[in-house]
Amino acid sequence: MAVFEVTGGKHLKGEITPQGAKNEALQVISAVLLTSGKVVINNIPDIIDVNSLISLLKDLGVKVEKLSASSYSFQADAIHMDVLASEAFQKKSSSLRGSIMMVGPLLARFGKAYISKPGGDKIGRRRLDTHFIGFEKLGAKFGYEEDTNLFNVHSDKGLKGTYMLLDEASVTGTANIVMAAVLAQGKTTIYNAACEPYLQQLCKMLNRMGAKITGIGSNLLHIEGVESLNGCEHTILPDMIEIGSFIGLAAMTQSDITIKNVAYDELGIIPLTFQRMGIQLERIGDDIHVLAQDHYAIDTFMDGSILTIADAIWPGLTPDLLSVCLVVATQAKGSVLIHQKMFESRLFFVDKLIDMGAQIILCDPHRATVIGMNHEHPLKGISMTSPDIRAGVALLIAALSAKGKSTIHNIEQIDRGYQNIDGRLQALGAQIVRK
Repeated sequence: MAVFEVTGGKHLKGEITPQGAKNEALQVISAVLLTSGKVVINNIPDIIDVNSLISLLKDLGVKVEKLSASSYSFQADAIHMDVLASEAFQKKSSSLRGSIMMVGPLLARFGKAYISKPGGDKIGRRRLDTHFIGFEKLGAKFGYEEDTNLFNVHSDKGLKGTYMLLDEASVTGTANIVMAAVLAQGKTTIYNAACEPYLQQLCKMLNRMGAKITGIGSNLLHIEGVESLNGCEHTILPDMIEIGSFIGLAAMTQSDITIKNVAYDELGIIPLTFQRMGIQLERIGDDIHVLAQDHYAIDTFMDGSILTIADAIWPGLTPDLLSVCLVVATQAKGSVLIHQKMFESRLFFVDKLIDMGAQIILCDPHRATVIGMNHEHPLKGISMTSPDIRAGVALLIAALSAKGKSTIHNIEQIDRGYQNIDGRLQALGAQIVRK
């Protein structure tokens, strides 16, 4: 198992460019299964989760060609459906939660798919009911095969458009249902749909392939089913989670960093959230310049009460950035309540921050109160283990700001979502050694 050895307390400086968005990549790469035409996708991040999905597509018979460091062409004109139920394929797919995104396209185009329990971060209960209920509304049926321990979903007579009200505005659930509905007979209406930029990107890509989706950007989607889709070219947005992570890194290390090509208009409330934590940043064209600050003070509500930062469905704050916000608050002036509504285990990494000297009260599995130390008492380096992707990068930020040396174990979790993170931060002056 690889580790990072981090010598903290260094001020960083320079420019950094965010990778392509991981969450969008898992959706749009799965969408290539909807057509026999060639699909070219640009700005694909070179990370474990995305590479694992591409490997699964190859196993299914998708022709994959790497055109450049971040561009690939895909052609799913000869899919081996018998591979789906094989023990080797299911074992491989169960280690990647993103593999669930293949189910909608396979069901729509071939009338069946197999599902094993997907893997991913251990951050609490992550139910898939929204996906399954949506497929059933479209006419699919589920079965369980005891000999293979797999669930199968099939549609012998084809999917049919319908009205549905999603029980939650799940991003992956909405994406999966949309990909199934674009080839269904008739009209599908999805109310309480997710509307994150990544879901909007998927819908725009599908429309370029010949789908008929309206309402993009809202929580009410209308889809007119078509008989088939064509190939297209698509470019993935920069990763908003990386952008937020780099803003937090600059504040924690009192550094002057410019984040290049951020697609600012797609960032929603993210810049404002960090500004409310006292971080000075400015937009320069499509870049974000984070100024070096000796101190940053957390805002309060208008009545003077403690600020609460909570995740919410888009255009609210993405839950993937709450771990970074929590770490940033440890060296701010003032206090903040971090409320992680979606996942009940995502705040459990705070014990490691407490060991580093942070003042945090874990109120319950969903809430933590952070008392900032205003850079007067720096964190101290310790040995720790990364529990998941987002907590892992938050701990890396903490280590880079800490006094002394830190060792981070299980960095494969970080590598799942962040491309060459050590190399890119070294270019800013960070002292990180991968061992």
